[in-house]
Amino acid sequence: MSRRTARETALQVLYQIDLTGETNNVVSIIENWANEFAVPPKNLPFINQLVVGTLDNKKDIDNKIQSYAHEWSLDRMSVVDRNIMRLAIYEMLYCTEIPQKVTLNEAIEIAKKFGGEDSARFINGILDKIMSTTEK
Repeated sequence: MSRRTARETALQVLYQIDLTGETNNVVSIIENWANEFAVPPKNLPFINQLVVGTLDNKKDIDNKIQSYAHEWSLDRMSVVDRNIMRLAIYEMLYCTEIPQKVTLNEAIEIAKKFGGEDSARFINGILDKIMSTTEK
């Protein structure tokens, strides 16, 4: 399984948590997704890092999104777009071993697969602004 697939799995977990509001059993939600989609055990640490890290820093991440998405409130964004950005911003700010350009490109590709027609362009615009102000 590639890191992209791990990111996609993390996105799906974050999507579920965003819709249900269930944050007490994050590890079991990840395990359920891993079992359902035959995620190799070696990929679980990266998925856990992405999901838990994103949730732990959600308030700061959401503030960043709001400060760059001037005309869009978080609740007006699609659940998919919002969570792709949360995941990517977590990775950009807290996973210093991963180049921000890689994270940006991964987010765009995931948006093309899971988002709407304009998701990739919308996400690229916001993440590019954030990246230009937070270069590692």
